[in-house]
Amino acid sequence: MATTVETGDGGAAPEAVDEAVVGEIEAFVRAMVEQFEREQPTPVAANGVRGPGRPKVLPALALWAGVVVCVLRGMPQQSALWRLLSTRGLWEYPRFPVTDQAVYNRLERDGAAPLERLFAQVSAVLATRLAPYTQRTLAPFATEVVALDQTTLDQVARWLPALRGAPAGDAHLLPGKLAGLFDLRRQQWRTLVPITNVHQNEKVAAPELIAGLPKGSLILADLGYFSFAWFDQLTDAGHFWLSRLRQKTSYTLVHTFYHRGDTLDAIVWLGEYRADRAKHAVRLVQFSVGGHLYRYITNVLDPHRLSPADMARLYARRWDIELAIKLCKRELHLHLLWSAKPVVIAQQVWAVLLIAQILQALRLEIAGKAGVDPFDVSLPLLVQYLPQFIADGHDPVAIIVELGRAAGFIRPSSRTKLSAPAIPPDDIDPLPPDTVLQRPHRYAHRNCGPRAKSLC
Repeated sequence: MATTVETGDGGAAPEAVDEAVVGEIEAFVRAMVEQFEREQPTPVAANGVRGPGRPKVLPALALWAGVVVCVLRGMPQQSALWRLLSTRGLWEYPRFPVTDQAVYNRLERDGAAPLERLFAQVSAVLATRLAPYTQRTLAPFATEVVALDQTTLDQVARWLPALRGAPAGDAHLLPGKLAGLFDLRRQQWRTLVPITNVHQNEKVAAPELIAGLPKGSLILADLGYFSFAWFDQLTDAGHFWLSRLRQKTSYTLVHTFYHRGDTLDAIVWLGEYRADRAKHAVRLVQFSVGGHLYRYITNVLDPHRLSPADMARLYARRWDIELAIKLCKRELHLHLLWSAKPVVIAQQVWAVLLIAQILQALRLEIAGKAGVDPFDVSLPLLVQYLPQFIADGHDPVAIIVELGRAAGFIRPSSRTKLSAPAIPPDDIDPLPPDTVLQRPHRYAHRNCGPRAKSLC
């Protein structure tokens, strides 16, 4: 099941959320959880009398807030949730007289759906708050700019009896994958699809990931998604796309806009042979930097709309989704799974994603207020010091905007900047108006099912 969140500019934040509280993550999560609890009260019978049995000692509000706070504070084990609720207490709540097994049973019974819904609710509120800081100069011709990718969750420990005999590296120790669509302008996860089959090919989940995108969106993806059929499907759906050209891919020149040395800007047919060829003509751009030949393809056929230099800078932003995955796995400790049980893994995943969504939003807001690129704001330092700022009663956004440069929170990004040759507009040979840009297609039958071994 895919979880899609609205990242547009429409929709107002729930009244219960005070905008001033967004700078403090725990307070923001608390407000959202309380709103979530009010909207989904504990069901009662028609006569207003609750059913038989002992009332719940642990409210859902405290349970799910506890899960998220444990992730935020970097607690490494599921048992930390029980200790937080039973011995330390959460916010102004009293300590709950519950056993560790009662907490574990409750998590297993309730599943991950509450956290998934909370993630969607938080994302909708953040979309409204981030509207002033959206990077609209990124491919301004496109409705949205997104990157898609997937990651394999790390190996679980062999706690369960069924896993104790599994050798290291066995596929049964891998809990699955997470495929995602990442909004590059807002630095937010837009759509997420959990995948249980660790050997599933990237292309299988791709249509589900982009199902909710508006027409005219620009999609960036790595070579794992390279496919003539996929490119044609995106073009027919009214989307733009940008990819690297896979080595040994055959093509036929249709028209040359510009060609000097290693620099080429041209329209081509993908697939030179009748057994495997694309329906739509595409644009091929290549250039050499430092002895390395870069080659990109796109269905943005007008060089004046997307220059080779802009194409190189834009494709480099595909790395944003890799960094978003790194935030979840390394900085928020998703590589340390709390349990081998699928339901607990799913809960931890959604809690991590929720915190990551808020952290990404805070970084974009800090960058906007400080007048710097979002990647000039150190996300690892943000993760490390936010709990201290919150505990001391400081607004992290205000203090980092004011003191971030002196303290190293704001510093020049170390990301590689690729410079493509600039082509003078007058040197571009226009595309003749009668150029044929569609042809009968035929796709070779390649297996996009589970891989026999190895991971994506």
